[in-house]
Amino acid sequence: MTRSIRQVLTDAALSTADDIWLVAPETETSFSWHQTHKRAETIACYLQGAGISTGASVAIAAPNGAAASFAFLGVVYGGFRATPLNLVAGVKTLAFVLSHSKTEVILCADDSRPLVDEAIATLIETGEYAPRIISMDVDDGPSWAETDITPVKPADLIEPCADTIGLLMYTSGTTGVPKGVLLSHANLIAAGTNVAVAHKLTRADTGMCVLPIYHINGLCVTVMGSLVSSGGLVMPRRFSARHFWAQMHKFNCSWFSAVPTLFAYLLNDDAVPVLDRDRLRFARSASAPLPPEIHRQFEKRFSIPIIETMGLTETGAQILSNPLPPKNRKIGSPGIAFGNEIMVGDDHQNPVAPNEEGEILVRGSNVMQGYLDRPEETAKTITADGWLRTGDLGRMDEDGFVFVTGRIKELIIKGGENIAPREVDEALLEHDAVLEAAAFARPCKDYGQRVEACVRLKEGRDISEDDLREFCKTLIGAYKTPDHIYFLDDLPKGPSGKVQRMKLIDLVPASGQ
Repeated sequence: MTRSIRQVLTDAALSTADDIWLVAPETETSFSWHQTHKRAETIACYLQGAGISTGASVAIAAPNGAAASFAFLGVVYGGFRATPLNLVAGVKTLAFVLSHSKTEVILCADDSRPLVDEAIATLIETGEYAPRIISMDVDDGPSWAETDITPVKPADLIEPCADTIGLLMYTSGTTGVPKGVLLSHANLIAAGTNVAVAHKLTRADTGMCVLPIYHINGLCVTVMGSLVSSGGLVMPRRFSARHFWAQMHKFNCSWFSAVPTLFAYLLNDDAVPVLDRDRLRFARSASAPLPPEIHRQFEKRFSIPIIETMGLTETGAQILSNPLPPKNRKIGSPGIAFGNEIMVGDDHQNPVAPNEEGEILVRGSNVMQGYLDRPEETAKTITADGWLRTGDLGRMDEDGFVFVTGRIKELIIKGGENIAPREVDEALLEHDAVLEAAAFARPCKDYGQRVEACVRLKEGRDISEDDLREFCKTLIGAYKTPDHIYFLDDLPKGPSGKVQRMKLIDLVPASGQ
């Protein structure tokens, strides 16, 4: 029988009471499993004592750290619906999330208060109910003494079950309003278990979390992965290329999860890190395709294997992973299925032949319960026999490795020929002056669409547009080479570090000037 997250945490506190779960590197404060359990239980008791509805949304507005981690565990421990707020989404989106989720309480870090106050002011202006705010210190958690809440006794807490919704996380889509993804305790435990199994995580491991836990990767991979494996977790408030390797070494980390952008930043940093390669087993990449050239350069320089993976908010993150060495990995592929089924299907969701392109579909116990109050969207996304349509195009080889070729909505169709933006990205990234690249479609009267791209150059490097286009032609031919390449100081990204390709066309002029 699948357990609840409360049961998983209780078991860890009983079996590994004095082992360290969480370390906050800025203060060098550590928290044992026993202390973690006690903090989660206390938060749950206060929330239930506040008289909020059973299973209601409790929003969390906080940067990474102890407060955000314990807030999540406390909310789900009490059977409530943790609703992390994306702190870079903007006031309009935050107001929508608070309204749509019917949030009753916000656990809000002091630094996040101005943003939350703006969002609530927007709600009040439209005549909507304003959630109650409970202040949190970023290290110590909720300031209950400042409230009039009387907590219930632990014995009186409502007991969540496997089917209780534990997480309501809104997708960071680039168009339209975000959708609220509903994940049960069982979904979240399955998601963490898939990570632990694929990466062989044990109590002996300590992971570094540098991705925001208001995003599915940070939350389900590192928090849930360490929870189900009873391992350790180091969580700085934010990623710093300058301090990253020193923190990894000082706190004895054995693995970390990052996104391609962060790998590029680490490669672009000239510092020579101190590494314990006997301890540091692997790095993990997700949330966006990892360019093969960055993959090869990173492994060559640091002698650390990168395990490329793939996941979605709707599946509690990971659905694919490359195996750990010495088993075979395939650069350019996010791997094979661990803990769920993967199919590449045609327009009718029937399997296609090996190496034939189609939509990537996934089925398993990590797949969401649906979108909150969006039955039509849920029905379009999850088929009658349980396959979730990812919206990603790809192919699967004879060994079960999946190769992602693009998003269905992002395909560039030039003169009737499909061009995958990722192929263009990778050609641009082959040039040693390019740090980041993203291709996109521009409407064209002659071909329907034409290929364009935005790039960010490495610091101190320079190259002309014509020279970069000529370089591309040698790799992918003139037809796929961008008609225009724009040089930007930075590319727009979501909270996971993924470039928001659909925003690029609005950032650069159509004339190419």
